[in-house]
Amino acid sequence: MEGTDEFVKTSSYNFARWLFIRLLAVIYFIAFVSLWTQITGLIGDQGILPVQDFLRLVRQNFDVERYRLLPSVFWLNATNTSLHLVCGAGALFSCCLFFGWMSTPALFLLWLLYLSLTAVCREFLSFQWDVLLIETGFLAIFLNPPQFRFRDPKNSPYRKEILWLFWWLLFRLLFSSGVVKLTSGDPAWKDLTAMQYHYETQPLPTWIGWYVHQLPRWFDVITTALMFVIELGFCFLLFLPRKWRLIGSCGIAMLQLVILLTGNYCFFNLLTIALCLLAVDDRFWPARWLKTAPSENTKQRSWPRWFVVPLSIFLALLSFIPLIGSFRMGINWPEPLLKTYGFTQSFFLVNRYGLFAVMTKTRFEIILEGSNDRSDWKAYEFKYKPGDPERRPAFVEPHQPRLDWQMWFAALETYQSNRWFISFCYRLLEGSQPVLSLLAKNPFPENPPLYLRASLYEYRFADFAMKERHQTWWRREFKGEYCPVLSLERE
Repeated sequence: MEGTDEFVKTSSYNFARWLFIRLLAVIYFIAFVSLWTQITGLIGDQGILPVQDFLRLVRQNFDVERYRLLPSVFWLNATNTSLHLVCGAGALFSCCLFFGWMSTPALFLLWLLYLSLTAVCREFLSFQWDVLLIETGFLAIFLNPPQFRFRDPKNSPYRKEILWLFWWLLFRLLFSSGVVKLTSGDPAWKDLTAMQYHYETQPLPTWIGWYVHQLPRWFDVITTALMFVIELGFCFLLFLPRKWRLIGSCGIAMLQLVILLTGNYCFFNLLTIALCLLAVDDRFWPARWLKTAPSENTKQRSWPRWFVVPLSIFLALLSFIPLIGSFRMGINWPEPLLKTYGFTQSFFLVNRYGLFAVMTKTRFEIILEGSNDRSDWKAYEFKYKPGDPERRPAFVEPHQPRLDWQMWFAALETYQSNRWFISFCYRLLEGSQPVLSLLAKNPFPENPPLYLRASLYEYRFADFAMKERHQTWWRREFKGEYCPVLSLERE
């Protein structure tokens, strides 16, 4: 027992770090495999936004600068085969990381590959959890000793400066999310009524979200207030003594679990919970979990302090620019700092966070229909986004159907503001199989339609009475044309 007690006293955050690395490996695996199943339809040769066309255009307008603006391995090759190879390699390196094989090189390659995909997928990888994964993955490279094998994972050296950067990242993520809601000027956040809209209007609600939406309005006011307490208050506990840090990380994790149950947000909640683990020291865990095999007389070196300390200061300074930007304050930052921040933005080393600054109060959905005679119209059904009112909202996470998500954003704007949408329609009229594979139902299995139209509907959750009477989860109302009838025919 004495040996164990001594180990606990000196172990610090070793077990949390070991657990975090493995959870990060799982998240990377989810991210790469999820995208792998969709990537040909999204950015392949016959996809919605072909990556080869995009890179060709960038190459025509930029010289060497293009490698910094779009840091990506796809400059070497951007064929469909390359897209699949990169996603497959990401899944493979995730497994290597999980089992502790070549941990540090695996972390670097995972960061590089996901950065490469984010650079070229444009709208389809433009979400905050994508850049959060890149920023987290970059910091994680320095959690491991700089060697090929993590021989003694629960008792290997690390730099506490990196641990503080992770706490600072979690703080920025939560605090910015709270601040942008208050500084946006949206009265729904200020009068604590935002949650009465949220469950219904979020991109992909779950069936649990449907039931929570039916609760009394006073419940929405209380939960909105609690959300602000956690986002604006609990995040400060991360920098206080141990007891408060545990309370803060536990409160943040609980908020993420509630969000996870009521909405589909890909791996975002899981990644945030993983960050919370790094604030939990070894004394929290059962002693038997902390036991590790004796070292194999192999000295493991941590990253040198002369490298880690300047890197930590550099990243911390840069992070103040997007953090203070959440307050919508005009600050005259030193010119060298601004230029450095601008130079590194394409690498997503530090990012601006803050979801749902303005609460969406009305849910619109785009319904796509095809026809051969402009009289008989048949609807395309998406895999996950609301369409058929009788279909129950499903759990999709941790998978993210990227097209379904973009359709939610498209419905909030005009088709002129979403050029990818016109490209999507073109592929449907063309009968592109990779794009059609992104949908649940193709009403024209033999030949594509001659005409395509997009209509706008307002969707609302059905109440208990309507659900019981009509066996429907949604009620919808036609609002008009989203875009003119499209056709490949030329006059």
